Amino acid sequence: MLTSDEIDDFYRRKLADHGPSAEGMGWRDQEAQEIRFRQLLKIVSSPGVDFTINDLGCGTGDLITLLRKQFKDQVTYRGYDALSEMVVAAKSKFTESRNVGFFHIEGYEAIQLSDYSVASGIFNVRNSTSDTDWQSYILNTLHAMAEKSTKGFAFNALTKYSDSDRMRPDLYYSDPLFLFDYCKRNFSRNVALLHDYGIYDFTILVRKDLP
Repeated sequence: MLTSDEIDDFYRRKLADHGPSAEGMGWRDQEAQEIRFRQLLKIVSSPGVDFTINDLGCGTGDLITLLRKQFKDQVTYRGYDALSEMVVAAKSKFTESRNVGFFHIEGYEAIQLSDYSVASGIFNVRNSTSDTDWQSYILNTLHAMAEKSTKGFAFNALTKYSDSDRMRPDLYYSDPLFLFDYCKRNFSRNVALLHDYGIYDFTILVRKDLP
């Protein structure tokens, strides 16, 4: 499962209401989105070297702006989204961009091998999907990211340590300790859990290029 009609409709409405913006991707605002992006990009271990990066659930490609700020022209970006409307909007937004590609995908096999892969926000909105099915989706996605990344991958998720009175039934709150342990046991000895940046989620970095 990459997505469902119910989840597609959620993001389709967000895009229609807010356009190609952070709010159109389901974030509170651009600042909240950028905070998360900055944690994900800590996975890039050699900032002075050219690299390729996959962006799963790319939306309209907002990560590109921060990538260019931090890495100039050193990066080749590949954005993937299960919602075709997002891909169309992203292509319109970055029509003149070099080393940028956007792809509508229905399965993990379509993802190209890259140095790094990142995923921001794709594990949060589950609507009526059961906990068991949603966790299976998360783990399957992590295995795909590991397979398609030669140097490492990073992802974020809402945390189960959120304040209980602010938690919503349509969102999924992951156990950061379970996912940290899973990544250590299945992907790499070099795993970092970031849970100290002031919002109700966490980021996990999995490095494959360290001894």
